[in-house]
Amino acid sequence: MRPSSTATDPRAAEVLRFWFRGAARRSEWFAKDPAFDADIRARFLPTYEAAASGAFARWRERPGECLALVLVLDQFPRHLFRASARAYATDAPARAAAAHAIAQGWDRAMLPVERLFLYLPFEHSEALADQDRALALIGELASFPETADALRWAEKHRAVIRRFGRFPHRNEALGRTSTAEECAFLRQPGSRF
Repeated sequence: MRPSSTATDPRAAEVLRFWFRGAARRSEWFAKDPAFDADIRARFLPTYEAAASGAFARWRERPGECLALVLVLDQFPRHLFRASARAYATDAPARAAAAHAIAQGWDRAMLPVERLFLYLPFEHSEALADQDRALALIGELASFPETADALRWAEKHRAVIRRFGRFPHRNEALGRTSTAEECAFLRQPGSRF
């Protein structure tokens, strides 16, 4: 599979090439892989820092660049800053960029895996309304083999937010005190995303 989204800005194009690398699905996307994290750090830490400071706001003006911006602000920090507050620091601008792309209808011309990454900022939100939006958007991808399991994960994320109003696995990184119920939940297998 070759990504359908292209970018004219060379930095955005490099983000898309790196992330999608011609694969329908990559195991590194959703795994804790120190080598993959290090590769992102070596290649894209300055890109992330620039995007986080707002230097790439113009990337919102074109579909490919906007997808790259979402990846840089939503996915990259989860690999760059695991288990720290910085992993979630750019969630709001990632969600805003994703919402902009969706409002333009750009997602409809993207491949299913590209759409998935455009929708994930809503799944990463601790707001129930965003979780509901993620479920609706990701539900549209259930019929594609490369994104068939995404709906199950969206449902799991929403269930945690419905139960706790936040993701308990983020509490330590964000300096939040976990409740007894959250502590019990976190001891269960599969409680962390």
